[in-house]
Amino acid sequence: MNFLAHLHLAGDDENLRLGALLGDFVRGNEALEVYSPGLQHGIRLHRHIDAFTDAMPAVMELRRWFRTPFRRFGGIIIDLGLDYELARNWDDYSPLPLDGFDRDVRSLLDRHENLVPAALRQFMNYADRRGLFAAYRQRDEVLHSLKGIGKRISRPNPLGRVSEVWGGFEPLLAGAFPPLFDEVQSEVSSWLNSKSTTTGS
Repeated sequence: MNFLAHLHLAGDDENLRLGALLGDFVRGNEALEVYSPGLQHGIRLHRHIDAFTDAMPAVMELRRWFRTPFRRFGGIIIDLGLDYELARNWDDYSPLPLDGFDRDVRSLLDRHENLVPAALRQFMNYADRRGLFAAYRQRDEVLHSLKGIGKRISRPNPLGRVSEVWGGFEPLLAGAFPPLFDEVQSEVSSWLNSKSTTTGS
């Protein structure tokens, strides 16, 4: 899952939303200790979603569709692809328009500016320039993002050439997305309920 999906799955809870954003920038359990228990909970949810999604049969099947040299980087392509499908079908999953959701995310970060690491701030500056996350509705924007990720990876990679395979991948992704995302939403609800039961909150 990428940023938009993580943010949506976090619901309205501010700690969970902040954890959705911070999850890719906080590594290891020791790094969690500087954050409040609520924010740690959000980061752990982000990690759980990633682990659960990576192990889903539907995701593994999508990854197997890619051939060399794309298969090795299939997980990255799928992550961005899931945001693409969520953005394109946003009204099926949220009563709040996607542009309004984007504004809420910026307001959240403004309220908690002291918690935002430099790398996340840099990404959000990029997101502002590109009109993310709403712009993920556009195929060309997703391909542009993948190309940018490819440039930041030190080893040679084909992420700048995903347009070569996107035509075949997109209909598979579109068909897989609704049941896949429904399953992830159910898993998130179960995980949150189990943690609430454990903590007694």
